[in-house]
Amino acid sequence: MTNYLDFERPLAEIEGKAEELRAMARANPEMDVEGEAAGLDKKARDLLVSLYKDLTPWRKCQVARHPDRPHCKNYIDALFTEYTPLAGDRNFADDHAVMGGLARFQDRPVMVIGHEKGHDTKTRIERNFGMARPEGYRKAIRLMDMADKFRLPVITLVDTPGAYPGKGAEERGQSEAIARSTEKCLQIGVPLVSVVIGEGGSGGAVAFATANSVAMLEHSVYSVISPEGCASILWKDAEKMREAAEALRLTAQDLKKIGIIDRIIAEPLGGAHRDRKTAIDAVQDAIAGMLAELTPMKPKELIDARRKKFLAMGSKGLAA
Repeated sequence: MTNYLDFERPLAEIEGKAEELRAMARANPEMDVEGEAAGLDKKARDLLVSLYKDLTPWRKCQVARHPDRPHCKNYIDALFTEYTPLAGDRNFADDHAVMGGLARFQDRPVMVIGHEKGHDTKTRIERNFGMARPEGYRKAIRLMDMADKFRLPVITLVDTPGAYPGKGAEERGQSEAIARSTEKCLQIGVPLVSVVIGEGGSGGAVAFATANSVAMLEHSVYSVISPEGCASILWKDAEKMREAAEALRLTAQDLKKIGIIDRIIAEPLGGAHRDRKTAIDAVQDAIAGMLAELTPMKPKELIDARRKKFLAMGSKGLAA
């Protein structure tokens, strides 16, 4: 069953009518409704093209958060073989909001790390909705150290509203853990590529995405704060999230323009949730392309290029 976003309600009505007609025909084989249903299908597709032709930043946020959008686990299951999960930070606990381990990508040994939101109520609670605690970032640091030791490329998949702001997380050093993870990204002498597959929220995303090459899915978002949080701070009114989304310049298109990310990965019409396989295949091609560019580089070159990339941010296109 398709989950429709608020702005997709007219589409839901048309697709619902087409399905009703086909259900009636299945119940009564003598009914000939295919012509009418096909007309509705065309109308729905035309409307889908129109809706997604020029999405506003707020609508992109809604698409990025769609519950049916493929998550980290879906990408790992589809793109990596011999995946061996590694758990725990060797200090406090294992954070289920962060998954990672050794795997093969196109038969090449790699380390893959990502945020996992979960797909239903049970797994979302278990994964803390993709909001990592300090032990999650310390687990990522441990895995990046291992990758550096064994000369394995690191692939990170970013999908988080932000780091978990709870009391326990703060007591265990949330900000320090995020800073150390970001620092570790800058230190490792192996190729580090990152893909924002949904939400890239705040320092919780930067801690995984301080990479040599950063890609974003076309309808994903990447920002220092959520539109709702920004609106609450600036206007004391979370309902002004649409204005905040415009001001934050959080879309892949804006971020590519000002040099924050390196490439945009096209999504299927209607978003990655409407055609998961095509979206996952596109991410595979992007990762393969980024690794191919970085593989010939030596460790010092990779570290220097990564540092220069982030030091140069903010100098391109800010007046646009």
